[in-house]
Amino acid sequence: MNLHDITKMTKFDYLTLLPIMALAFYIAFIPHQSYPYLVHIDDWVHLAYSKAMLSAGSTTFIDPFLGQATLSLSSNLEAGFQLFWGVFHQISGISWLAIFRYFPSIVFMMTVLSVYILAHRRGFGWEAAIFTCLIPSTVGILGPAFLVPVAMGLLFMPLSIFVALNFRNVWSYLAVFIFTCFLLSIHAPSAICVVIVLVPYILLNLKGNFKHSLGLTLALAIPFLAPFHWIFDLLLPTARTLFVTHPMSANVHILQIITTYGYLPILFCLLGIFALVLRGGKENYGLTLGLLAMLLMLVIFSVFHYGVGIVFERGLMFMMLIMGVVAGAGLMWVKDLSLPKKIGI
Repeated sequence: MNLHDITKMTKFDYLTLLPIMALAFYIAFIPHQSYPYLVHIDDWVHLAYSKAMLSAGSTTFIDPFLGQATLSLSSNLEAGFQLFWGVFHQISGISWLAIFRYFPSIVFMMTVLSVYILAHRRGFGWEAAIFTCLIPSTVGILGPAFLVPVAMGLLFMPLSIFVALNFRNVWSYLAVFIFTCFLLSIHAPSAICVVIVLVPYILLNLKGNFKHSLGLTLALAIPFLAPFHWIFDLLLPTARTLFVTHPMSANVHILQIITTYGYLPILFCLLGIFALVLRGGKENYGLTLGLLAMLLMLVIFSVFHYGVGIVFERGLMFMMLIMGVVAGAGLMWVKDLSLPKKIGI
């Protein structure tokens, strides 16, 4: 392939990406089309907490719903999310209704773009991006249509994987560290899901590139141990719950959610696993095993009821995102198949 072919292919990818991002915006905007107000109770909670935080001028504030209890960082683990949008509202001057109506779509567009950036280096950028657009939003597990922490957390999964797979220097580890810190401040289950997906890749690099494994391990582990004391205080109680069975939420059924995502993406995801394994390499194996690690976590909770309920429920979103990435590899593999010019008799 010469330089002209590569340039032509890159232009085609960029032109294909534009309608895919428009599709992502539209899909996340569907519940907001004819309704100017917030569409999910969690949206209203975060709006109320953000406004209360701004009024108090502190991350410790009176519960705006009860008027008695005081919320602080140790009892409001999504305070970083509310603070982020509160500061954004103050700086930008954009109304709260406009933020909660349009920014779910904008955040989802950025998520699809980050998936494209991750997969483009592996040769299936727009294919992975289009499957990411199909991630559904439901009342039970939330999703890209709502301005909630898990929807924002989705953005950092492909970014973290991209940095981990493609860079091996102190700046890349610093980037993963910052991503993890931000996720812990806005939504700890999102940070845990990123760790689950990256652990297989870290283990694969123990032999042959121990420094890279060590750098990624420190970048992922230190945020849980150092910057946020309230997260550290929760580590032991949370670890204990891993050995206790938990009831399933009535609104969350793994098979129903996955089939809502679509049979076609699942089929291409299976083909993608085959294609990535066929390609070989630690990066491709890491993506495949990261997907299987997420699936294992979800199956253990769904079947045996061991684990952390909130990580299971929010992990479904991350499962579908990583499935979309791998499905892109499957679509690329099918697209690149070619029949022989002559068939012998």
